[in-house]
Formats: sequence, C-alpha cells, structure tokens
Amino acid sequence: MVLHTNPLPTNPGVEPAALAADEWLRPEWDRAALLTIDTQVDFIEGGAMPVAGTAAVLPAMAGLVAAFRAAGRPIVHVVRLHDGPDVDLARRTLLDGGAPIARPGTPGAEPAPQIVPPGAPGVDADALLKGGFQPLGPGEWAMWKPRWGAFHRTGLEDFLRERGVTTVVVAGCNFPNCPRAAIFGASERDFRVVAAADAISGVDGRHLEEAARIGALHAPAAVIAAAVRR
Repeated sequence: MVLHTNPLPTNPGVEPAALAADEWLRPEWDRAALLTIDTQVDFIEGGAMPVAGTAAVLPAMAGLVAAFRAAGRPIVHVVRLHDGPDVDLARRTLLDGGAPIARPGTPGAEPAPQIVPPGAPGVDADALLKGGFQPLGPGEWAMWKPRWGAFHRTGLEDFLRERGVTTVVVAGCNFPNCPRAAIFGASERDFRVVAAADAISGVDGRHLEEAARIGALHAPAAVIAAAVRR
C-alpha cells in the first residue's frame, strides 16, 4: 500500500497516483459526497471566533463545491449551532459566559456565502437541532453536529449510505479540530476518504501524514474537482 503524504501535483488533468494506490482506498468519484465542515461566518476572519487562514481557503472550497454541484454529487454543509449546554466540554465555559459564537438565528451561524448555492435559505436552526437535514439547493443540505465529529450523534452515515455514497471528500475550517474528527469518523465507518488539502484551514504536512496513516488520502481541490467532473 502506497500512501503519499506530501502535497500532490495540482495538474487537474492527471489523477495523482496516490488516489489510485490501493483498491480499498481508491476514491469512487461517481459515488462521492462533499462535506464542508464549520465554514461559517463566525469562524472566518472578522467573525466572533475567527480561525486564521479560513478566508484564504474559501476560493478553493468554492471551486470544489461548484464541481460537486456540476456533477450532481451530494454536498453536506456541516455546521455548529451553540444553543444551551449540548456542546464540547472545551467550549462550555466560553459559551456559558455568553460568547456570541454560532448562535442560532445570528448572521455568524450562517455558512460562508461563497459556498452555498445562490438563493439558498438561511439556516433553519430548529430543524437542524432536531437532527434534520435542511435542503439548501438540489443535492445540497445543511446539518448540525453537536461535537467535533460530523458523524457523532448525527444521522450523517445513514444519510450518505441512502444515497449510495462510498467516498467522502472533506473540506472546511480548522483541521486540528472538526475536519480531523470528520476524517477519522468517516474512516472508521469504512468510507473512502479524501482531504482537500488546500481547502481546509489550519492544515499542514504533519496533519496530512497522520490522516494518511489511517488511509485518508489527500489532493488539491482542483485535482478533486477535475476527477468529480469526469
């Protein structure tokens, strides 16, 4: 098994060898779904809890989202909504103190406008907090997660299985926290996993190497977009 841990070539016309190295890891692009993780206004520079570098990866994320839309592949925008005590212990003191971070009904809780479809409705916090998947456009939904991982205490696995998804592409905000948890969660549920290396803020080569150790491959967003569009 060959796992590449260095940044992959950016030529979108050639599928990198790392994406086809192992039959059990090889992405099945015609059965792929895109997860955007916590890419919300409050977590972008200028927001209530900004994560450095998130604004810089938005163009790559937008290109990736556009490719999945064009290919008719599912897109799930995974969001945080902080309403009450159902939150990670590491954030509880901050939120108990009234920090205005991703509060339901506030502009900061909305996904970045660059990644949602034109005319998409605002986040329906009531529906999401009940575990629903809110349609934002054809083949595109928002969902809420109560903890770091997108699969923890959510219906995401079943939602993807019902749509025939075998491959999960992860993009989003702040790799050390929620994108990492999404990658591990997808892997342990036997999804094939690809991290969009230049469409995740807070990521570095060490993170990609660690993900590769559990079979999660990585490639630039342009390479993934070209593969999905084929």
